[in-house]
Amino acid sequence: MGAVGDDPSAALALALTELERLTAGELEQAFFGLLRDPAAEDEVRLPSRPESARVARRLVVSVLRAWELHHQLEAGELLTGELVANAVRHAGGRTVGLKLGRRQGWVRIEVRDSSRALPCLIVASERGAQNGHGLVLVDAVADRWGADLMPRGKAVWCELKVRERAA
Repeated sequence: MGAVGDDPSAALALALTELERLTAGELEQAFFGLLRDPAAEDEVRLPSRPESARVARRLVVSVLRAWELHHQLEAGELLTGELVANAVRHAGGRTVGLKLGRRQGWVRIEVRDSSRALPCLIVASERGAQNGHGLVLVDAVADRWGADLMPRGKAVWCELKVRERAA
């Protein structure tokens, strides 16, 4: 059997194991710089576990503050939590990807996972039901949202309109 460096799947498994050992604070420190750059093409990979929704929310709030988009903090935090929680709950992969984008007048929050099953908006019929509200909230809070199939999985995204400050 070859060394870990000889086998890409073994290297990925090792990287995921290391990622899963990081605390929420360590994850935030490690990935804030990457998410803060609106031109970055990379995504942040988080372990597919319920605590990652909290980490993702903190990261998005930190980035929105850095971008001086204070009026979008609550919406960004809520939307991020819902998208990550849905990916963790329904996708079944070992990681989820988080990516932020910014262009004139818009902020985009994107969560990627390994499933190719597209989400659908289901209006929960029972009051007080614990599940089924995630995309209803996303639909109500986001200015627009959708999902795109990727070569390996999908990206579920939402966008918020932002008022740009005059220069």
